[in-house]
Amino acid sequence: MKNLTGFRTGYRIVFKVLSVLAFMLFSSALAEAGDKRIVGYVTSWSEDMPNPKSLTNINYAFGHVNNSFDGIRIDNPSRLRDVAALKKRNKNLEVQLSVGGWGSGNFSEMAAGAEKRKAFAKDCKRVIDEFGLDGVDIDWEYPGSSVAGISSSPEDKDNYILLMRDIREAIGADKLLTLASPATVSFYEFKPMMQYVDFVNVMAYDLNRPPSHHSALYRSPLSGDMTADEGIRAHMESGVPASKLVLGVPFYGHGKAGVFPDFIDYDEIKKIKGYRVVFDDVAKVPYVADDNGEMVICYDNPESLAQKCRYVNENGLGGIMFWDYSGDTPDGELLKTIRKNLK
Repeated sequence: MKNLTGFRTGYRIVFKVLSVLAFMLFSSALAEAGDKRIVGYVTSWSEDMPNPKSLTNINYAFGHVNNSFDGIRIDNPSRLRDVAALKKRNKNLEVQLSVGGWGSGNFSEMAAGAEKRKAFAKDCKRVIDEFGLDGVDIDWEYPGSSVAGISSSPEDKDNYILLMRDIREAIGADKLLTLASPATVSFYEFKPMMQYVDFVNVMAYDLNRPPSHHSALYRSPLSGDMTADEGIRAHMESGVPASKLVLGVPFYGHGKAGVFPDFIDYDEIKKIKGYRVVFDDVAKVPYVADDNGEMVICYDNPESLAQKCRYVNENGLGGIMFWDYSGDTPDGELLKTIRKNLK
């Protein structure tokens, strides 16, 4: 009995050690799998080609629902092939086609009926296979709304869920299916479609124009009617897990009407002379001010992006998304900041 008891005791010790080692290996694998995403939009109309090792994901902008409402039309398909070829230089890089964008219509008509919806989903699979992509990103702006000059229907919100279901069934479980969502959550029913979606890119920018910030992280007297934090919390309350939320940040700013253009790339903002940069330490974003202290450009810079990376880390979010790659400086000042601070 003593020998048997000793054997059992030794077995238990070995089992516990092996269990601890297995847990450590599993935890390490989880940590690696849980690394934050850096999702960058690369446009069809630009010529910049990103370093494939500087990103985890590239969203190619854009594809569109075709005029027969049953497939995809791609802007500049040869550039999409070139972007997809970057995967040869980074085996971990994932490239998706983003379908939609501001003013891109035909979604409502396509999603309204099962036949066209399933045909579109099947074409998503074709595009993925033909261009060697890792998935699709749906950027319908916005279901149930015609604010972008596109058609809409009260049934869009329900049909959106069916669309995501049909795309998932068509492309399979091993391909990415994501969506771009504004900071507000009023256009979607997130809970029933989270089973189909890998992650949600929250467009926490274009929230306002001067004299208010367009991408404030927190509320301050200059934050206007929405902040990134409020948008993220609204998504979580609507049923999106924190780990599936990717915080969108801008690589551009908005200028005051009559003083600067509405859209100004960060690279161009840095070149502006005769104004001063003020950092709103409550909203955690900068702005360019005139001699009277009035905001003339709202934007993000390395200091604010470091704050947003910290926010992503502390809240267990899935990563950072940015629009768009061509707005950065030639040496990649903003992207380097994200890579340095995202853990």
